[in-house]
Amino acid sequence: MRRSIAALAARLMAEDGIADYGLAKRKAARQLGAPETEALPNNAEIEAELRAYQALYQVDEQRERLLDMRRAAAEVMRLLGPFKPYLTGPVLEGTAGRYAEIELEAFPDSSKEVEIFLLNLGTRFEQKEPRRGGAEVPECVLTFDWNDFLVRLSLYEPDAERAHKRRNGRASERAPLPSVEALLAAPTT
Repeated sequence: MRRSIAALAARLMAEDGIADYGLAKRKAARQLGAPETEALPNNAEIEAELRAYQALYQVDEQRERLLDMRRAAAEVMRLLGPFKPYLTGPVLEGTAGRYAEIELEAFPDSSKEVEIFLLNLGTRFEQKEPRRGGAEVPECVLTFDWNDFLVRLSLYEPDAERAHKRRNGRASERAPLPSVEALLAAPTT
């Protein structure tokens, strides 16, 4: 049952655009008639199933989309260079599907600096200020379109750059521009 829930959760993420592992596994458990209190798969199990699903059913589409998203992320990161941007999330992990966003983190001296910078570029954005909840919560989140992709830019205080955030139950990986450029230069299989 656990593997069936993981496989269905992965399909829901790949096909329906669900980005939250917890939501995907609860929805999968309900659809399979398993109680949510039963031992649900962990996020690593779902991610493994997601990779397998994409490799089987979306290999060309996913590979092309991932490359395009990484290129767009690198462009935005070059522009945002003074604000110390990092790529994170599914685009970095290689699991970005049809509905994924480019997730970036930056550590400017002031979030207003970034807002003014984007306004001067003529980039329209939406701003959200998340509820306060500790060092892992950004000061604000800016979302904007870039080359037909939605970019979610989380702005943190400069001191937060040294902190290791957690994502989906494990330490969140993040990559600076040189690492993203290395991913782009690597041959794809």
